[in-house]
Amino acid sequence: MPSSPTPSPTPSGASEPSGVRRRSLLAAAAAAPVLASLAGAGTAAADSPGGPRALPGGGDLGPNVIVFDPSTANIQGRLDEIFKQQESAQFGTGRYALLFKPGTYNGLNAQLGFYTSIAGLGLSPDDTTINGDVTVDAGWFDGNATQNFWRSAENLALVPVSGTNRWAVSQAAPFRRMHVRGDLNLAPDGYGWASGGYIADSRIDGTVGPYSQQQWYTRDSSVGGWLNAVWNMVFSGVEGAPAQSFPEPPYTTLETTPVSREKPFLYLDGDEYRVFLPEKRTDARGVSWGSGTPRGTSLPLSRFYVARPDDSAATLNQALEEGLHLLLTPGVYRLDRTVDVQRAGTVVLGLGYATLIPDNGVTALKVADVDGVRLAGFLVDAGPVNSATLLEVGPEGPSADHSANPTTVQDVFVRIGGAGPGKATTSLVVNSRHTIVDHTWVWRADHGDGVGWETNRADYGVVVNGDDVLITGLFVEHFNKYDVQWNGERGRTVFFQNEKAYDAPDQAAIQNGSVKGYAAYKVGDDVTEHEGWGLGSYCYYNVNPSIVQHHGFAAPNRSGVRFHGLLVVSLGGNGQYECVINDTGSPTSGTDTVPSKVVQYP
Repeated sequence: MPSSPTPSPTPSGASEPSGVRRRSLLAAAAAAPVLASLAGAGTAAADSPGGPRALPGGGDLGPNVIVFDPSTANIQGRLDEIFKQQESAQFGTGRYALLFKPGTYNGLNAQLGFYTSIAGLGLSPDDTTINGDVTVDAGWFDGNATQNFWRSAENLALVPVSGTNRWAVSQAAPFRRMHVRGDLNLAPDGYGWASGGYIADSRIDGTVGPYSQQQWYTRDSSVGGWLNAVWNMVFSGVEGAPAQSFPEPPYTTLETTPVSREKPFLYLDGDEYRVFLPEKRTDARGVSWGSGTPRGTSLPLSRFYVARPDDSAATLNQALEEGLHLLLTPGVYRLDRTVDVQRAGTVVLGLGYATLIPDNGVTALKVADVDGVRLAGFLVDAGPVNSATLLEVGPEGPSADHSANPTTVQDVFVRIGGAGPGKATTSLVVNSRHTIVDHTWVWRADHGDGVGWETNRADYGVVVNGDDVLITGLFVEHFNKYDVQWNGERGRTVFFQNEKAYDAPDQAAIQNGSVKGYAAYKVGDDVTEHEGWGLGSYCYYNVNPSIVQHHGFAAPNRSGVRFHGLLVVSLGGNGQYECVINDTGSPTSGTDTVPSKVVQYP
C-alpha cells in the first residue's frame, strides 16, 4: 500500500498530515418489464438410488448474517459489539454481513471493521434509509487509514448526522449502490494517509472530499462535486465528475464506461429472499437505479445452495452439478479440490467476505468457457502449499464470443500471505473472451504473518490471455515478477493501482534479463491493440532502497497500443524508476515522493 503523498488540501483550520508513515512499519417485486424473474425449482432433482442425496435450495443464512428491521431492539448495541470484535482484526477469521430490511432507521452509527459488509435489502438504495452514518475511520491505527481493507457498504440511503459521512478506506472496500444525502469524506479523522478506493453505481448529493486519498476510481455514479486530487483520480460514466485534466490536477475522466454490469445483490420481495442480477449496460453513465428500480432479472433463494463454512468442495460441486447457484455465507472455507463452475449463467455470490482457502496446492475456483457466469463478493486466500493458480476464468485457449453475456468478476479479492504462509505462482488468470473484471485487489502481502521474499512467493498477480477483456478498477500489488501480464488482444483497463514488492533483497532478485525489474503492467510483445486510462505504479524498496526499477509499464511500440494518464512514484526515495513506460518518461529522483507522469503514450 502506498505511503504518504505530498500533503493535499484540507479544510480551513484542519491540520495537514505529517511525515512519511508506512502502514507496514507503523504496525508491523417490481414492475414486470423490469424484473423478468427466472423460473426454477426449489430443490435440485433427486439422484438415482444409492447416489448422493439432492441438496436443498434456500434456507437459513447462518449465524453471521445479521438481519435488522426498523423494530429491532438495540440495533446500535449489536453494531457496536461486532465493530469492537472486528475493528483491528485484520487477519482474523470473523466474517459478518449486516443486512437491513427496507424501512427507515434513526440515530445509527454503523462503524465497520474488517470483513464486515453492510447492505440494504431493498431493490433500490432509497428503500432502506439510515438517518445516521456508516463510518470507516482509523483510530485503531493512529489515524492512518492505509490498512482499512476488506469491508463494504451497499444498497443503502444515508442521511449523515453532521451532513457528511466518513468512508476512510483503502483497498478491497467497495462503496456500491449507495445514496448519500449529503457529503462524503474519504479521509480519516485528522486527515491521515489513505489509499483507496472504489465507488460504483452510487449517488452522492453533496461533495466528495478525498483529501489525503492517494488514488480513487469512481464508476457509473453521480456526484455533487469533487474537491481535490493527490496522485491519480479516475472517473468513468460519472455525472458531476471533474473534467479531464491529467497531469494537473491528475483527473482522468471518461464520459462513459465502455461496458458494465452491476454486481448481483440479495434483496427481499415481501418475505422472500431473492438475488437480483442487473443487466449489462454499454457506454453507461450515471446510476443503474435512477428511475428507482434497476433493470435486470431475479432469482429466488431456492435456486441457490446456501453454503456454510464447514461445507466441503465436494458439496459445493454437487450443488453446482445439480443446477443450483452458490450463496457463500460468511466464514472461512477450506477446499481440498477445485470448485468447478461449468454451467452458463451460474452465480457465485459471497456475503461478508466469505473466504476460500485451497489446500494441497489446488486451484480454488475455475470457470468453464461459458456465457454469463457471475462471481462476486468473496476473498481467495492462498494456502501454504503452492498453487499454480488461485482463480481461473476459462480454460486455456478459448475462442467463444461472450460479448452478449460476459462473465463478470466483481469484488473478488485475492491474498497471498498475511494471515499465514501462502504461495501461488499466478493468482488470477483470465482466459475467456469479453470477461469483465470490475474491482479487484490482488495482493501479495507486505505485512502480517507468513511474509517474506520467498515465504509468500507469488510471481504473477493477474494474467490476461483472453481477447476483449475489460477491467474497471484494477489493484494489484507486490508480486515477485509481473504484477499484471496482458497477452490478449483488445484489452482495456480503466484505473490501475500498483506497488512493486517492498521486500526484494537486492537488484539481482528483481532482474529481468537485461532489464532492471519486472514492469508492474506488461503488455505482451505480440499484442497489436490495447488501451489503458489512469494507471499508477509506486516503488518502496524498504529492504534495499538502492534498487532501481527501469519502468513501471512495458508495452510494444505500436499505434494500436495506447495509454492515457500514466505515473510512477518513488515513496520517500526507497528505490527509483528510470522511466515511466518503456524508455519514456522522466526518472523519479530524491526523497520528495513526487510522481513522474506521461500524459499519452505513444
